[in-house]
Amino acid sequence: MVPHLTTALNGPLLDLERRFLSAMPNIEHWFRRQWLDHAAPFYASVDLRNSGFKLAPVDTNLFPGGFNNLNPDFLPLCVQAMQGTVQKICPEARGVLLIPENHTRNLFYLQNVAQLVTILRQAGMLVRVGSLLPEITSVTEIALPGGAVVKLEPLVRRGNRLGLEGFDPCVVLLNNDLSAGVPDILKNLEQAVLPPLSAGWYTRRKSEHFAAYDRVANDFAGLLSIDPWLINPYFATCSQINFQERIGEECLAARVDEVLQKMRLKYAEYGVKHDPFVIVKADAGTYGMGIMTVKDASEITGLNRRQRNKMSVVKEGLQVHDVLVQEGVYTFENINEAVAEPVVYMIDHSVVGGFYRVHTGRGVDENLNAPGMHFVPLAFESCCTLPNPDCGPDDTPNRFYAYGVVARLALLAASLELEGGED
Repeated sequence: MVPHLTTALNGPLLDLERRFLSAMPNIEHWFRRQWLDHAAPFYASVDLRNSGFKLAPVDTNLFPGGFNNLNPDFLPLCVQAMQGTVQKICPEARGVLLIPENHTRNLFYLQNVAQLVTILRQAGMLVRVGSLLPEITSVTEIALPGGAVVKLEPLVRRGNRLGLEGFDPCVVLLNNDLSAGVPDILKNLEQAVLPPLSAGWYTRRKSEHFAAYDRVANDFAGLLSIDPWLINPYFATCSQINFQERIGEECLAARVDEVLQKMRLKYAEYGVKHDPFVIVKADAGTYGMGIMTVKDASEITGLNRRQRNKMSVVKEGLQVHDVLVQEGVYTFENINEAVAEPVVYMIDHSVVGGFYRVHTGRGVDENLNAPGMHFVPLAFESCCTLPNPDCGPDDTPNRFYAYGVVARLALLAASLELEGGED
């Protein structure tokens, strides 16, 4: 059953979806040309927001951790995409060493690791899981709900090759976002390391990603003769912030006001009656940490101590100094009366599925990546890349085609971003 979408069925977004459908051959040809010139990231997930007048990405994760939340019916798509991308890198397919995050107590995350192992194995790969945790000194099995088991093993480095005892893989696959930096054991390896170390949050910045997305969105909008704002959130940055010591508040308030003013003009142009808002978040990092919704610049200078503490630290206890001010995009989709947003998953340049992130305690203008969220697989009859031009734009596969198009635009932006990181 497909979750009920409460998105308004009229206005610019429906027109945008109609344009996607009518231009599908041109869109797919455009993407094919892009992938000839740019290598897609190994895998990625893109958080989208669908406001009924705008459909835009708000975050792109190059170390996706929710493969266990995908619709099981789409496992064959994952396997097929994985076969193609691994064999391009390692034609002999001797083996894949998967390195996960260190939080071994998070069974939900470990279910994602188990699903990745399943996908790789069904793609015909030898795969084992190596842990960066120093306390993993021997094979450690962790039982998961549903009966699956994740087997963690200590890493072994021999010269410039990384493996396990009795296992010399040709590919090192990271499912660890390197927020705290690159461990020495991962440096200067002769094997392919995917995604590249430069994709880690120790160096990656969301503002660089959205600057690349800005170029992609403008190019794509020219192809369809649409306003790029319909698929592209405004953003600004502020560096050298210290929330604890209230340093940089004036800069941040000015950037918030700047983005809100640009939004007000667009809202007036499109007759949007809602109040514009921005999302202020750390320019690096994941897990929904260091994020707040702001509707007026005065809120920045009025933060209380609790709010400043919340904004000052992200994953691994890292201090926040660089901040992204991003146009807030309402989400007017819900599932069982709870606010929802689609997350699209890709392997190489193929859309392989997705899910709704759902939160019963959050509003349509708030970040949903927070404790209390749950996931509902996108349950559609056909893949995001197989729309039905004979049906209306809001027909299920057609709506998800639009999601897949915008997600692939963000994927292309990530490709450009990584190319810049390799210079």
